[in-house]
Amino acid sequence: MCGIVGYIGYREAYPIVIKGLKRLEYRGYDSAGVMLFDGENLKVSKTKGKVSDLEERSSKEITTNGTIGIGHTRWATHGVPNDVNSHPHISNSGDLAIVHNGIIENYAPLKAELIKRGYVFHSDTDTEVLINLIEEVQKKDNLKLGKAVQVALNQVVGAYAIAVFDKKNPNEIVAARLGSPLAIGVGEGEFFIASDASPFIEYTSNAIYLEDGEMANIRLHKQMKVRKIKDDSLVNPTIQELQMNLEQIEKGGYDHFMLKEIYEQPSVIKDTYRGRLHANEGLIQMAGVEDNLEKFLNADRIIIVACGTSWHAGLVAEYIFEEFARIPVEVEYASEFRYRNPIINSKDIVIAISQSGETADTMAAIKLAKESGAFVFGVCNVVGSSISRETHAGAYTHAGPEIGVASTKAFTTQITVLTMIALRLAKAKGTLSNSAFHTYLQELEIIPEKVKEALETNDRAKEIAAVFKDAPNCLYLGRGYNFPVALEGALKLKEISYIHAEGYPAAEMKHGPIALIDEHMPVVVIAPKQGHYDKIVSNIQEIKSRSGKIIAVVTKGDTQVRELADYVIEIPETSDALSPLITTIPLQLLSYHIAVMRGCNVDQPRNLAKSVTVE
Repeated sequence: MCGIVGYIGYREAYPIVIKGLKRLEYRGYDSAGVMLFDGENLKVSKTKGKVSDLEERSSKEITTNGTIGIGHTRWATHGVPNDVNSHPHISNSGDLAIVHNGIIENYAPLKAELIKRGYVFHSDTDTEVLINLIEEVQKKDNLKLGKAVQVALNQVVGAYAIAVFDKKNPNEIVAARLGSPLAIGVGEGEFFIASDASPFIEYTSNAIYLEDGEMANIRLHKQMKVRKIKDDSLVNPTIQELQMNLEQIEKGGYDHFMLKEIYEQPSVIKDTYRGRLHANEGLIQMAGVEDNLEKFLNADRIIIVACGTSWHAGLVAEYIFEEFARIPVEVEYASEFRYRNPIINSKDIVIAISQSGETADTMAAIKLAKESGAFVFGVCNVVGSSISRETHAGAYTHAGPEIGVASTKAFTTQITVLTMIALRLAKAKGTLSNSAFHTYLQELEIIPEKVKEALETNDRAKEIAAVFKDAPNCLYLGRGYNFPVALEGALKLKEISYIHAEGYPAAEMKHGPIALIDEHMPVVVIAPKQGHYDKIVSNIQEIKSRSGKIIAVVTKGDTQVRELADYVIEIPETSDALSPLITTIPLQLLSYHIAVMRGCNVDQPRNLAKSVTVE
């Protein structure tokens, strides 16, 4: 959440910063701002609303250009979304400017002390406290900016990614991170700073990702220095070559990133198993698993920690691991895991799942698991992310950049990775017959074609969306492997259309939710031919007898459910265990079209952030 962009070099900074902020809009935000240095003065423009609102405002407020600038998109934590609370924030002297992602937890006592020392505050933010703390340290001890930032950061408690500028030293920007991601693009005679690499991908393919507890002195015409915040020791940073390209972060002709990403699923699922799945040879090869196979095979249990959509992928994995590999699995909300004093043993394996690889709650769960002696395996999408560095081993999903806040291709590629791990363990343990193992490999290999076929339900999903776009509530029901898909379908509808929706195991309906069924209640039932088909038919009959409106996702050729349902969406047949990769597709499309018809901002739904990097 929040987005940071900075530039120092020889180009005009303003267009780079503005374009960069637009690239970071997917992270979710409620206000935006920019600061430029014109050689003499700091020029600041900021406003509640979108980057487009900032462009309109800054065109009137900033009349000069410069080759140094920082910008920010804010997701409110301390203080309501308004112009004053927007970033950048300026110190009392007017010399220092800061943009900040994160939370300073001890800002209140720091603010009280600074007020005693004569500082005046204009916003409700913790960020304004931080920039004035840096200024106080700088003045009190007559320090250069970099040292003042370091000393100040050692006094704060919380999480942050920051970029700080001092007009008295105009050839330098100081950046630092603890808990929130920050990338530095390294060009020829220029540097870029951003929350991720997307704002500078067309300018350079070289990036440095600051590690937790590191800060960088980024200086024109000098070598950049990276130091540890805690002890000032020098760090030798690794320059990584970026894997993404400009085409991946553009809409490519689609109306929204979400729709583009839904349609990318056949290719990204294939990218995820490419080089790992060898169906003809009967092999799955995943380095992170092979190198630690004995740990997996000797594990007493697997604990999966994740949030949101990744948690739903973990629930699917619970079914798959237990059925295929016969290993007990527990799936935990990462946000609750660290607060309930969980029992973790050295023979436990903790699998942490996160699209961004930066989710703060999941990172905290990883830390707790490692401290307890568990082996921690990460599943994430972003190369070089915090989770990929903090876990003992892991596997990337290779979904490519996911810009839409509501995850789609992240879900299916996570399930793909987790399925391959479960199959590899089942093969090693002998818990699946050779014939069953080969059948699953062959079926997984052709899943992309079946996903492509499922995408052909788009027009049907759009027709149904037109009927139910004004519904105030919706229920989603599934059984077995498709219960987590029901949860995910409901989450998608909530996230982007703001319709209240709940997912349930279909058999649980009669234990309470059936009281909600009437002629106004749409009920989405996931009813493929494989699995508990007869049981879910009975559940559909219970809904029908109470006049509920039934939208059924069924296997092609189904006749029994078709007779009962009001609306039917047909999908290709696959095995029960792999069906979530197919059944989720029409639910994504249905949510998308309902949201569009309701006039919602599909890619940037209100109050949400793509990467939740604070607690």
